Amino acid sequence: MSFTKVWQNIKNGQLAPVYLLVGEESYFIDETVKRLKKAIGTEEEADIMQFDLNEQPLDYVIDEADTIPFFTERKLIIAKNASFMKAAEKGKEKIDHNISRLEAWLSNPSDTAVTVFIAPYEKLDERKKVTKLMKLKALVLDAVTPQDNDLYSWIKTEVNGYGKDISDEAAVKLVEMVGANMLQLQMEIEKLSLYLGKEIEITATLIEELVAKTLEHDAFKMLNAYLSRNQKEALAIYHDLLRQKEEPIALVGLLASNIRTMSNVFYLSKKGYAQHQIAKQLKIHPYRVKMMLEQRHKPSEQRLLQALYSLADVDLQLKSVSGNRERFLEMFLLKPL
Repeated sequence: MSFTKVWQNIKNGQLAPVYLLVGEESYFIDETVKRLKKAIGTEEEADIMQFDLNEQPLDYVIDEADTIPFFTERKLIIAKNASFMKAAEKGKEKIDHNISRLEAWLSNPSDTAVTVFIAPYEKLDERKKVTKLMKLKALVLDAVTPQDNDLYSWIKTEVNGYGKDISDEAAVKLVEMVGANMLQLQMEIEKLSLYLGKEIEITATLIEELVAKTLEHDAFKMLNAYLSRNQKEALAIYHDLLRQKEEPIALVGLLASNIRTMSNVFYLSKKGYAQHQIAKQLKIHPYRVKMMLEQRHKPSEQRLLQALYSLADVDLQLKSVSGNRERFLEMFLLKPL
């Protein structure tokens, strides 16, 4: 079931006794918990209980769920880090959970509690009996970042929720500047909408003006300009970063890191890996992989290696020479490969 449908059910008071939220996209997890808290309709601390299953046993969760609430008809119980459904790592289990008790409880959960198990992991161990039973008895939601068109559709839905509009071009610009972090995207959408006041359209120009640029975003943009032989743009970004008091040696490190990642992405792509497989292999966000593979002027492996060697020389100069240190990286950006 989709999050949109589940959130609508929650709004209408149709609450499941047990939820299982699986995945690494914190926005969906946080938003679902927030909506459940609102649906329960209480801010009393005694009616919203939280447990960390890395530190506390499942028995605490089940005991609390089976205890009648004092202030409302139902209480909300949040059980974080449900790692007992992951593949077991010998010697790393902090708590010896009573799994058999949970399995029995799932067949007859309390009707005076809404219990939410949060498993912020890429995947669970589907071979485990408890995982199979949880997926059968609980309402399961996969907290994963939407891809491509689904992400842009979500952005438009969020923007429409504030009574505003956003073009396809502006939506692409927003993702380009913020990335696919949905919590950050949601915050920027709210900020842009509030800034507009009675105006309706969120434009790409407004996004450029208002959305805070991250160091990582600017470093990647500077590298792309350099590799595209656009020295003017690369220098403009570099000088802007210097005005923000960024250190040249830190920028050299970021550029080198991006080049190494880019080289690995291109290599795995040539080997036939899909975007999500590359992201998993390199442990980076899928959107970052997408941005690298969709570059207009994709550099050759030789050019990337040459740039990396040149950056190593710049790094050495920065560490061994005092004085006008900004010039070393500036000269690197001026010299085309």
